[in-house]
Amino acid sequence: MRWENLTVESGGHSRPADAALFGADAVVSRTFDTPEFRGITFHEVRARSIINRVPGVSRMPFEWTVNPYRGCSHACVYCFARKTHTYLDLDSGLDFDSQIVVKVNAPELLRRQLGSRRWQGEHIAMGTNVDCYQRAEGRYRLMPGILSALRDHANPFSILTKGTLILRDLDLLVQSAQVTDVGISVSVGFTDTELWRTVEPGTPAPERRLDVVRTLAEHGIGCGVLMAPVIPFLSDQPAQLRATVRAIAASGATSVTPLVLHLRPGAREWFMAWLGRHHPYLVRRYERLYADGAYAPKWYQRRITRQVHELAQEYGIGPTRAGMPRRIQPPETPEPTVSEPTQLTLI
Repeated sequence: MRWENLTVESGGHSRPADAALFGADAVVSRTFDTPEFRGITFHEVRARSIINRVPGVSRMPFEWTVNPYRGCSHACVYCFARKTHTYLDLDSGLDFDSQIVVKVNAPELLRRQLGSRRWQGEHIAMGTNVDCYQRAEGRYRLMPGILSALRDHANPFSILTKGTLILRDLDLLVQSAQVTDVGISVSVGFTDTELWRTVEPGTPAPERRLDVVRTLAEHGIGCGVLMAPVIPFLSDQPAQLRATVRAIAASGATSVTPLVLHLRPGAREWFMAWLGRHHPYLVRRYERLYADGAYAPKWYQRRITRQVHELAQEYGIGPTRAGMPRRIQPPETPEPTVSEPTQLTLI
């Protein structure tokens, strides 16, 4: 394995100079002989920077991110972040799933950067590249330190996750919400368990993720659901969309935001190989649907969005602007309430 593309010795590569995130001698690789980590190698690094600016050409509705991990054991076959592993001279397939980079100094580094005079306290998004609550977080416990730093500096942030481990940090989330804007969203694209087992094999089951939404709501923390991805021809039938939105509504989600599958380079090759093994009859249909690039046609995206929004209104939840932070109010003393439908905002 070569690390030159992200080390200070990377002068001969075409990557930008600020890609030198750590020194080659700072990498420690470990394996753990436990069932949950079998087959996974962790590369512990000491990062030089942890707050990353999102490229101006990005479609993301935020400017700054924090990613304590690279690679993801969730192993979602469609993950758009797969391409980033090739910057490490690793492949975007099995290596992305099993070669996980851990920025072990992320909490202390973030605290230092938040305290810098140059930092203006902008919103920070997490879980937007790979999941910060993936399996590795159970061992490395980077997020408590990260959340503590954000709380202590009253810095607004949002988290997008498929991981149930976020509930471990419930107290820190509540404390943070008392001093700054916090947004939380859980990703649940579908509730079909057979599809989940093959397309998202390393994630908690969809119903367990919706339990996270339910638990957060019970503790006074509003949580939206990013219904992503809606997978063409596999999870987009009206009955499937209805079942998913109904389950999301039952969990107490404040909102639902649909997002159709997109297939960027790196993810596209891996997903199409998976499709050829599990659903070969769909390969030609996908080639036609995504013939113009990474995104499904606008007409298809609009159709899915309209259907999901109509179902959301039927079940008492509404669409929101993805990526926007929302203030999470701390729980108050219970008082008699009148049940009325409301529409809240999501991150």
